[in-house]
Amino acid sequence: MKNVPIKVQITIWYLLLMTIMAGLLLSFLLLISGSVSSQTAMDQLSQTVRSNLRQVDLVDGALQLGEDFRFYEDGVYCLIYSQSEALLAGQVPVAFQTEEPFQNGLTRLVPVSGDQYYILDFWLPLEWEEGVWIRGILEASQYPRALTNLLYIALVAMPIFILMAAVGGYWIARRSFRPLEQITTTAAAISQASDLSARVEIPPGRNEFGRLAQTFNQMIERLERSFEAETQFTADASHELRTPVSVIKSACEYAEKYEDSPEEHLSTIAMIHRQADKMSLLIGQLLSITRLDQQTDIACQEKVDLSALVKELCEELPYPRDRLLCQVEPGVTARVDTALLTRLVQNLIDNGFKYGKSGGHVWVDLWRTEEEIRLSVKDDGIGIDGASQEKIWQRFYQVDPSRSENSGAGLGLSMVQKIAQAHGGRMSVESIPTLGSTFTLHLPLEGVPLKEKV
Repeated sequence: MKNVPIKVQITIWYLLLMTIMAGLLLSFLLLISGSVSSQTAMDQLSQTVRSNLRQVDLVDGALQLGEDFRFYEDGVYCLIYSQSEALLAGQVPVAFQTEEPFQNGLTRLVPVSGDQYYILDFWLPLEWEEGVWIRGILEASQYPRALTNLLYIALVAMPIFILMAAVGGYWIARRSFRPLEQITTTAAAISQASDLSARVEIPPGRNEFGRLAQTFNQMIERLERSFEAETQFTADASHELRTPVSVIKSACEYAEKYEDSPEEHLSTIAMIHRQADKMSLLIGQLLSITRLDQQTDIACQEKVDLSALVKELCEELPYPRDRLLCQVEPGVTARVDTALLTRLVQNLIDNGFKYGKSGGHVWVDLWRTEEEIRLSVKDDGIGIDGASQEKIWQRFYQVDPSRSENSGAGLGLSMVQKIAQAHGGRMSVESIPTLGSTFTLHLPLEGVPLKEKV
């Protein structure tokens, strides 16, 4: 049975159970039917003999039978015997060749030459110390025929019933195991084609296999996100690390061939150090975004006083107080990850000064509306044209594609958007070229889902 499919095993056990139950039911019916048939035969014999008793009389010393007296009715033979047990009237059944003693009022089953007969005797007194015996005889062999017919019917009907039960049981088992077969097929397809987009069709209802299919889909979805994040990380790292690696390699080759003075040597080392720092920062940002994609970077969300957090952050950043202006509404709280939200605000402020005009300003505002919490960072810098505003959230996208030593890798705003989404919020931007940009974080109020902007 180890190599037999489970649905076939279930069908076999179900079939065996149905067969045993049908056999027990048939045995019970035969037993009950035999008892009922025996009781019915004895009741019929007693009723026939008793009805004939009223039709027997003695008139002027002669035996007188009424018009309703029946010597044979419904298989019952009625015979009249004298007190000395001599046959006076009636015909004994041909096969009834026995001398059965008379017993008043007692019905008994008597075997005679391989057959069985029910016999009932009544003593009927007619005159003083005189009377007759009324004997009723009923062949018992007629009633087992009904049981035999019942047995034949059962033997024909039971295999059909059991076959229908087996087909129905197999159909139910196969239909119930269909989600499991789909899971197996989907897993095989994923294994052969490496296609993590395949999903199992979830059957209606909330049975065990439906929950298993849903859990399997959730597992595949998580694996797909992890695989996509890993692929994205590999692609991003290989693309972005190519430039600093090339610079470091070129610097090393130049040093090997042309360096003559300590000044040139120090300059080359400084260049390599700057590129190594850039690579380290880039790798750290890529890992952070990957963890946000996989939702593993949300270490702890707790109720935080955003007003105090933003105000403290603005005071700690190394920017002049007259250029970094902070205005927060007191008492604004939300459930956030403090480290991630600090990184979001710092990235926005750093971008504001990096792309702002010389001597420009950055304004940080925090307030609460009836529907959400808003945190905006505004600058008076170069601004962003309309065509680029939807692309700035993409990885490595930069409005100015020219790379300078102080420019970033284009991951800051992508990370900001990921952090906002991890908190159930979103980012928006309003910008006018040459006048500045305003980046706004929209966070849901505690316990209230954020409404998407149409």
